Amino acid sequence: MRLLHTSDWHLGRSFHRVGLLDAQRAFLEHLVSVVRDHRVDAVLVAGDIYDRAVPPLPAVQLFDEVLHHLAALGTPAVMISGNHDSGRRLGVGAGLIGRAGIHLRTDPAGCATPVLLRDEHGEVACYGLPYLEPTLVRDHFAAGKAGHTQVLGAAMDQVRADLAGRPEGTRSVVLAHALVTGGAESDSERDITVGGVSSVPASVFDGVDYAALGHLHGCQTISDRVRYSGSPLAYSFSEAGHRKSMWLIDLGPHGEIDAERLDCPVPRPLARIRGRLEDLLADPALTRHTDSWVEATLTDSARPAEPMARLSARFAHVLSLAFDPQGAPPGERPSYAQRLRGRTDQQITEDFVTHVRSGREPDARERDVLGDALEAARAEENTR
Repeated sequence: MRLLHTSDWHLGRSFHRVGLLDAQRAFLEHLVSVVRDHRVDAVLVAGDIYDRAVPPLPAVQLFDEVLHHLAALGTPAVMISGNHDSGRRLGVGAGLIGRAGIHLRTDPAGCATPVLLRDEHGEVACYGLPYLEPTLVRDHFAAGKAGHTQVLGAAMDQVRADLAGRPEGTRSVVLAHALVTGGAESDSERDITVGGVSSVPASVFDGVDYAALGHLHGCQTISDRVRYSGSPLAYSFSEAGHRKSMWLIDLGPHGEIDAERLDCPVPRPLARIRGRLEDLLADPALTRHTDSWVEATLTDSARPAEPMARLSARFAHVLSLAFDPQGAPPGERPSYAQRLRGRTDQQITEDFVTHVRSGREPDARERDVLGDALEAARAEENTR
């Protein structure tokens, strides 16, 4: 049986205030093409379909479109809710949608009720485990004050119990949305440490042929049978080195796994550049990044004038600017509060400029600008 494993679509999300709806549409069109061209038997979506519990209408419409395309191909899909999704909202109409072959698994009570898929070698029991927040589901699983490992382990115990009652040779797949020990995180995943230690051991999935995981945004292999597909798009600059892809999984007649990575469309490459402003503007090696989304970190000892505008002249899509001054004068300086005592407004503003520029004092022109600003502020105050 051929399965396409994907996750973490985060429909409705933006990238540093740049809308990604068109890029997300391009990915979903690519996904439908992969399903058709590679003759995929079922699509597995391991959570975080939306970016937030109440998604914007265009994101909902986009999700609706891809469901119609998959249903038109006659390709079943199994989808679970992630920690960004509202399970209850995503699951509305699941029974009716299921008749079209789109199986939404958003209720923890249904963890041990599989979607049964069939090929020439027999049945494949596909279990969908939605994101299990310990504080909300531990009573259901009789897990007391337990955390992620215990509640996910209890859900998997139910899966294994159901699987044990099925005909010999039934193959099994589990979808889960969790942080598994050994997985590499990025900056764009929402923290799930609430409810105890967040990571769970890969051994919790023992006994099934394949675990299709979601939550981490980097595609990675925990073991041959436990994998993350990662997000199809980059959602933070920490993902600049990611190769965005999906897993094409061939599940053999005896549970053998053959996995192939299929690349996703890249709307625009990411680049993280660092150095003095003048060097970044002149370095010929950075020419390859002129059309990338850019995160720039300036190491000038003093903040340059109009850095964003100057960077944008070379890197048209610079989205993030940070400062990490190098070479600031050594030694400890008095605290800002201490420097305020007994100072005039002019001296305080000049001290502030010196403080934020790592010790570089304002020049005569800058002092005049500060003085004019203070005078204007006083005039405004006097008119109230």
